[in-house]
This record gives sequence, structure tokens and C-alpha cells, in this order.
Amino acid sequence: MLKNIGRRRFLQSGTAFGLAGLAAPSLVRASSDPVVIAHLTPRTGFLGPMGEYAIMGVDLAVEHINAAGGINGRPLQVIKEDSVNPQTATTKAERLAERSDVALLMGEISSASALSIAQVATRADKLFINTGANSDTLRGSDCKRNMFHVEAQNAIIVNTEGAYFLQNDMVKGKKWFILSADYAFGHDLRHGALAFLDRHGGTAVGDQLIPTDATDFSSYLLAIRAAQPDLVISNLAGTQTASFFKQYAEFGMEIPLGGFDYNTVIAWAIGARDFRGTWPCVWTHQVQTDASQAYAKAFLEKYGKPSDNQAYLDYVGLKIMADAIAAVGGTDTTALRDYMTDPATEFEILKERKGRFSPVNNQLLQEAYAVTALPESEVQNEWDIFTTSGPLPGPDQPLDILIEDAVGGACVL
Repeated sequence: MLKNIGRRRFLQSGTAFGLAGLAAPSLVRASSDPVVIAHLTPRTGFLGPMGEYAIMGVDLAVEHINAAGGINGRPLQVIKEDSVNPQTATTKAERLAERSDVALLMGEISSASALSIAQVATRADKLFINTGANSDTLRGSDCKRNMFHVEAQNAIIVNTEGAYFLQNDMVKGKKWFILSADYAFGHDLRHGALAFLDRHGGTAVGDQLIPTDATDFSSYLLAIRAAQPDLVISNLAGTQTASFFKQYAEFGMEIPLGGFDYNTVIAWAIGARDFRGTWPCVWTHQVQTDASQAYAKAFLEKYGKPSDNQAYLDYVGLKIMADAIAAVGGTDTTALRDYMTDPATEFEILKERKGRFSPVNNQLLQEAYAVTALPESEVQNEWDIFTTSGPLPGPDQPLDILIEDAVGGACVL
């Protein structure tokens, strides 16, 4: 929790990613040619709030990498662009990929834009590191040899949250009302939720696709009230999630709420009064490992607020690539791809267990968490409005189980 961040010493012996290098930063030679990475993410529109945190994570990673000596003595430089939408993302990705000094592309939050960038990267024979798009299809029928995924795919999110629902008797024999954002990301979550419900003996009494620009949810809330489900599942996205939560509270809805999409920045925007339910998350500032707390403290000191999950993903994604480039001694696409897909290659990702990329679909296999809203009376500050579970799956289970039953089709790399 935020109140615990200050209790941890920022410099921990053996801290992942060379954070301890900040204690005595190495000087990067000014004459060295920089390693240039292009980063695209939406900074405007309904995904803009997450994109802004992504940039914060990138900037902090660059600061840490260069303070520790760069990448094999070469400074790291990141070119940052607002991807806006798939059309703009394609245009900007093409311009960046054509540059001989750009080693690889990374970033994004929109699944549609991520696919466009991956197609550009494939044509240019450069890697694209997806740090924010969840679609199973990107890991399935639309997978690419040169596209790697640091962000958790929808199957990971569904399996993490589904385990919580099963443990709390909220599936078998229960009725769900499902609301899903009407674009690739929401469609995947919808299919995953319906498949999970079917496998475990539940019933969907409502199944609505919601336009991403929707702001008035009164008709959907009336339908929910009439259907009287046991659980409302929200697969909404971006800023519309905050609007839905506030209207859910205004309608006096008492039906339990959960879902398969969660972003900490949106939970904070909703606030302690209206935020409720249990949600899956790839990371929060409450994760109690020394490395996570060192990162959380550094982020808090730099920005005056804690890191959200998207900032974490972009920070870790950039650090992973810096480690990979250092390990292979350069930016050759084939060498990087072979190193990252080697089953023996593991990366420090600030969690209990290291992460590794699945050779099946280039997904980073990693622990996830369940986030549960606190009652407003128990909230002590504007950031710690939830609790974070221990890592999932448990230490006796392989990470691979989190990508079982993905609904995005078969991946052929």
C-alpha cells in the first residue's frame, strides 16, 4: 500500500533491473551511438489516461537504464508518439520503422492499433513489444513472429478472475449479466467470459455490447435491474468504466459487480465512494516484493503519485528489451527473437517469480493478482482504495495454466 512504500529502503541489494545503480550512476559516454526505440501509445481519447501513465513508466525506465550506464555503454533514447487510433498508429509506425536508427517498436493499448503496428513491424523486420493490448486474437490467429506481449492476454485475465469467482461460489448455477465494450478487446473478454461461464455451469441472462463512446448507461442499468442477475460482469474499457461505476452507484444497485478488465487509473478516477467489486490486475503498487516496492517508491518520488498497472507494464517492457539487447550484444531482430523465445531465458519483472515468453505465442508468462475494492469506511487515502491478493497462480502451479482456453484462435509463428 502507499503508506507502506516509504517503509522500504529504495536501494535493496540485488534489486531487479539495476535500480541500485541509481546510488552511484555510471556515466554514459556522450560519443556512443544511442539505442533508439520507438514508443507509440494513445495519449488522447478514451484510452488517453492509461497512455499518460505508460509514458511515465517509459520515462522512468529510460532514467534508470541510462543512470546505470545505458545498454552496454550506449545511451537509450526513446521516441514517443501519440498513436491516437489504428489509422494514425499505422502512419506513425511506418514512418518510425523506416528509420535505420530505430531498433524496434513498442507500446500501445488498443488491440486494433497493436495489430496495425505489428503488421508494420513485420514488413520492416523489426520487433514490436506490445505493452498494453490484451486481445487473445493478437496471440492467436493474428499472432506475428516479431510481436511479443508484455501485457497479459485476456485468457490470463479471465483465468485469474475466474478462479476468484469459483472460490466464492459465484459461477455454478449463477446468473451473469455481461456488458462488453464493442471493439476487439471487449469482444475477446465477452467470448472468454461466456466460455468460462459455460464450462463451469453458469447462465448468462444478459449479454450487451456497448459502444466505446457511450456515456449514458441508464437503459442498461434498467435491464440489469429487471433481469436480477447474481453477478454483473463489466468488460467495459477506458474512461467509460468510470461513468458506468458512478451511474451504477447513483441507481442504488446492490448486485455484486466484477469483471475481466481493470486499470488502476480508472479505479482511482472512480474513487472510494463508487469503486466496488473484485477485478484482475497484472500489478499494483501494493505488490510486496523488494523490487516492486523499490520501483513504486521511485515512481512516487518522481511523479508525486503511485504507479498504475500500465506504467508498470511499459517500465518493465522497456527494461526487458534493454536486458535482451545487452544479452545479445546488439539490436539484430533475429538474435533478439531467438533469445527471447529460448525456454531458458527469464526476465526480472519485479514479482515473486521471473517471467518468460511462451514459444507458442510470444506471451510473457507472469503472475497476476486479484484486486478487491475496500468499503469506503476503511479507505485511508485516495490511492489505497483496494487490497491486492497474493500472486496467482499459487507457487505450486505453473504459469502456463493462465493462458489455457484462450479464444483467439490458433497461433502459427
